[in-house]
Order: sequence, then structure tokens, then C-alpha cells
Amino acid sequence: MKILTAVIGFVLGALLLTPPAFAGDIAQGQQVFATNCVACHAGGRNVVQAQKTLQKDGLENYLENYGTEHNISAIVYQVTNGKNAMPAFGGRLTAEQIDDVAAYVNDQAEKGW
Repeated sequence: MKILTAVIGFVLGALLLTPPAFAGDIAQGQQVFATNCVACHAGGRNVVQAQKTLQKDGLENYLENYGTEHNISAIVYQVTNGKNAMPAFGGRLTAEQIDDVAAYVNDQAEKGW
């Protein structure tokens, strides 16, 4: 019984200490961006609503939960569901492609595009 309790404790501890995986591939995300996003967001800009850029301050101002530890999940949510003039890509892109493009956008925002 002690061994079973120890094993369960170890497994639960490992699960609780493992960070959530948003291991998007930035290089693949760049390809997804070039194919699906660049028409409106070239260079991190926004040709439809100029103030809503993909610059870090624009993402902080217009994406819920961006600027916290949830930056990539905030981008994933926006890309998946769309909002206002931005269409939802959840039906067009796979979850992996969305994770990849979110990683790319976040990386570019951190670098200042």
C-alpha cells in the first residue's frame, strides 16, 4: 500500500509541476502567418483597424489576458475565434497551426517586429 501511495504521489506531483504545453514551432508559425495573416498584418501592422496592431502594446491593449503569463493562449483564442473584423481561423487551421502562428506572433511582438 505504501508503494502504491508513493507512486500515485509521484505521478500527481509530476503532473502538477509540468507547465502547460504551448510549444508552437516559430518557424512553422512564420509559414502559417505568411499564408493566412500577412495580408492584414504585414510587419505586425493592421490594415483594417490601424490601432490594433500585433505590436506588444497593441496586443496588451486589445487581447484579453495578454501581458500576463497567458500571452500565447490569448493569441490562440483570438486566432481560433476571431473578433470584430478578424475572422475565426478555428475552422481553417489545425490546432497545431494555430499554436505555431501564436508562438510566431508572440515572438515577433517580443522582438518589436
